[in-house]
Amino acid sequence: MSSGGGAVSGSAPRKRADARRNEKTLLDAAAAAFVSSGVDVPVRDIAAAAGVGVGTIYRHFPTRADLIVAVYRHQVEACAEAGPALLAESSSPHAALASWINLFVDFLVTKHGLAEALQSDEAGFEALHAYFLDRLVPACAQLLDAAAKAGEIVPDLDAYELMRGVGNLCIGANNDPRYDARRLVALVIAGLRLH
Repeated sequence: MSSGGGAVSGSAPRKRADARRNEKTLLDAAAAAFVSSGVDVPVRDIAAAAGVGVGTIYRHFPTRADLIVAVYRHQVEACAEAGPALLAESSSPHAALASWINLFVDFLVTKHGLAEALQSDEAGFEALHAYFLDRLVPACAQLLDAAAKAGEIVPDLDAYELMRGVGNLCIGANNDPRYDARRLVALVIAGLRLH
């Protein structure tokens, strides 16, 4: 193997920076499409939003389930990384928490679609669920702790409990146009305030 390519012999080659950017663009477009239209959105719509051909999507993700899993993992990482960034740039820890919960709600839409798409792969779904908890519960806890230390919310809130409650409010939201899960989630977040 040539040493000019930067790959170390015996390890998988790293993706080029432009390939990583293209994949991120594709996953962002797919996530947005899943949130607005559900996981059954046509692949051609995702490709158009990402500015790529349909073949590019199938080259990266041979099946819809592969794409959904990749979007799921991408959203988990985006949510996990957003917590500290939101704390740094928001006007208050409570505002950061509210923004993060909105990202989490978007993620939940995809997660519910994932559950449907992976009905035949219970073990795979359980592994992804464990990954989700490992990455997102600490991020939510950090936001809750910051807001509690700032005296903005009631203390001693459990991150898992809050996330579970938000998740329960989001179940079935796509099936009933009269039900606005985001409005109810916003009321829950507002209700955490001390003043």
